[in-house]
Amino acid sequence: MKAKRITKRANFVSPNEKAKSAVVAQFVRIARKARLGYEDFLYISQQARKKLGLRRGRKERRLPQLLADADLKRFFRAIQGCGDVQHEILLKLLFYTAVRVSELVHIEVGDVDLEACKIFINRGKGAKDRYILFPASFRLVLKSHLQATPRNRYLFETRLFGPFTTRRIQQIVQGYREMAGIAQPLHPHLFRHQMLTFLTSKGLSDAQIQLISGHESKKSLEVYQHLSLQSVDKAYQDAVQTVGI
Repeated sequence: MKAKRITKRANFVSPNEKAKSAVVAQFVRIARKARLGYEDFLYISQQARKKLGLRRGRKERRLPQLLADADLKRFFRAIQGCGDVQHEILLKLLFYTAVRVSELVHIEVGDVDLEACKIFINRGKGAKDRYILFPASFRLVLKSHLQATPRNRYLFETRLFGPFTTRRIQQIVQGYREMAGIAQPLHPHLFRHQMLTFLTSKGLSDAQIQLISGHESKKSLEVYQHLSLQSVDKAYQDAVQTVGI
């Protein structure tokens, strides 16, 4: 009898928890019905938390596991080997600019400024406008792409003449990861981490990185500062040997 009471207690769910679960389930159903992408779902969830005054519990901040230089090069060689020029340009732009995938898929042809080597991001994360930069050496590539697709509204379009979805970009990245034989998990957002870490290691200031990345605060940049320590490890070890303590 005692054991039976303990079992009931272990399986007990409070009315408050049931109510929360019901709200979450309803929210997920609405999101699925509206076919929201991950970035849109995340943004709406954040806005809902603000309106309701909810606070997210603290969680440990994990550093993204970046690709080794050899793997990064192998990834782009796999794309070149397949001969899909648009995929190559799209993924290189994703890497060079550190743009978010949800922002990349909405870039229109008119947003690209070839002369200034910058692209306007209309209502990016947090509904904020900003510019992103691309290398001057990439200008001719983008110009050729634009000339080859004169009817495009969006910078990158599918065969159905519409913008890519974030899900489709994820599938494309996974496909080339498998072709390149890279065992490490790879997703489009990793290219953003990869580039911002590289720029940090090259000595760009917080203010410069913040402008490039579109982060709201310098606090968001700490992860890249930690990762860039790897690039100065040898110089640091050599230097401490001369301390003479």
